[in-house]
Amino acid sequence: MTRATTLLFGAALTVLLSATAPVAADDSGSAADGEKYLLRYQFKPGETVRWRVVHLAEVKTTVGGSTQTTESVSKSIKIWRVTEVTEDGAATFEYMVEQVDMWSKITGRQEMTYNSTTDEKVPVGFESVADSVGKRLSLITLNDRGEVIGRKDEHVGTTSPNEGQVTMTFPEEPVAVGETWSFPYEMVIPTNNGTVVKLNTQQKYSLERVKNGVATIEMATVILTPIHDPAIEAQVIQRQTEGTIRFDLDAGRVLSQQMDLDKRVLNFAGKNEPSSLHYLTRFTEDLVTEPPQTDELAEKDKETKTAAKPDEDTPERK
Repeated sequence: MTRATTLLFGAALTVLLSATAPVAADDSGSAADGEKYLLRYQFKPGETVRWRVVHLAEVKTTVGGSTQTTESVSKSIKIWRVTEVTEDGAATFEYMVEQVDMWSKITGRQEMTYNSTTDEKVPVGFESVADSVGKRLSLITLNDRGEVIGRKDEHVGTTSPNEGQVTMTFPEEPVAVGETWSFPYEMVIPTNNGTVVKLNTQQKYSLERVKNGVATIEMATVILTPIHDPAIEAQVIQRQTEGTIRFDLDAGRVLSQQMDLDKRVLNFAGKNEPSSLHYLTRFTEDLVTEPPQTDELAEKDKETKTAAKPDEDTPERK
């Protein structure tokens, strides 16, 4: 596998096997000036919550004058199956991936596909994804602010050492429109010599508006530790997403999110020859109100690949 392919598949697997939270239509009706809102999650014992996840990615790598482009589309249905909710609002749930449909194309090679609902034989490169479908990947307990207070991972590759949170974390106190808060965590990056680099990082949030009971929150990843090695930066950029999350204040859950990434790194391959890496992605999650049909992802795959040409702010797909 080329470096670009490794980066792309690594990101796709992280999207499928990690447990972030979910994009919906705009609302009308704004909040009163200065009003503060208590942001809290709410779940019920026995309920199953589903999200449709779509991850579009394009990685363009140039080394020594030769350029290779790797494109991918991955779609999945992830579920949180709530097993217990305590009196103080802490929820324990099983995290699973119910279905997956993946497509990728590398310059000069045949495209690769895998659909968990239709393919009897798993193509090379998709084994770990196929092995995760339909199985409990993690048992997670969150308090009502979204902090992880208990976690047991039961499937190899389901998490990375950097996964400090599984959904947006809320502040202790109510917040007004325009206020910000952050969640600090440590990002662990492996190096080529077998060691790791630890970076101080934070997810920064801002309450942008509240309309008809739906809070719109902006999120950005901020790297606090200076990075002087382009090879490390090439791994970090795929995690530096920013975007918009919409949260239902009454229901106490995320309705949707969209995260975008457009980053470049120069000289990531070392000083011996010029190199560049361009990482372009779009990640969305949408709440699913009804259980999906078994062939749903296969039908939507055709829609994605035959869609109109993307505009300039959308990852290109061929």
